Amino acid sequence: MILVTDLQYFAPDIYYNELNCFTYVILDQYDQYRKMSFRNRCTLSGSNGLINLSIPLIGGRDQKKEMKDVRIEYREGWQVRHWKTIESCYNRSPFFDHYKYELHQLYRKKFGFLQDWNLSCTQWICDKMSINTNLSISDAYVETFDSEKFVDSRNRITPVFLKNLKESYASYPQVFMDRFGFIPNLSILDKLFCDGNKL
Repeated sequence: MILVTDLQYFAPDIYYNELNCFTYVILDQYDQYRKMSFRNRCTLSGSNGLINLSIPLIGGRDQKKEMKDVRIEYREGWQVRHWKTIESCYNRSPFFDHYKYELHQLYRKKFGFLQDWNLSCTQWICDKMSINTNLSISDAYVETFDSEKFVDSRNRITPVFLKNLKESYASYPQVFMDRFGFIPNLSILDKLFCDGNKL
């Protein structure tokens, strides 16, 4: 079976667990951009609670474009802001020092398109978490896949889906666990920095 999914910005660990279950994954670049997704945002835990990091887009978040055509807006200096937030949230986590230099270098690169940034983030996480999935980019839009050969997971892992998720995941120590208890479904960065490179 081949997984077909969307490209997300440092998605929750459930996304990467899914990637890890398949040998081949197709990342759909022709699917339409959707707001209220993890395509341009990720969620971290900070000293005052949840923090949503959003990548600003040229044309705003209400645009109706294929993912391959969505451009990143750089006027607001979002990369510096996101990096400082990540550093502030996780500089006391046990594994942050192992990954901070490489991740900081990633946040210094500029990508014109959101899908290219997300692909780079996904490849970085797959490398760090030893996810040996073969990732490929779609070359055309397919509305319906043959269910005997493909698992279509596009637009499934969203904030609304996670809010209604009944499954419980094994907890791991988090930086601010003493204040908020365990918070599930944060960005994969939380798991990487707090629990190391195991899914």
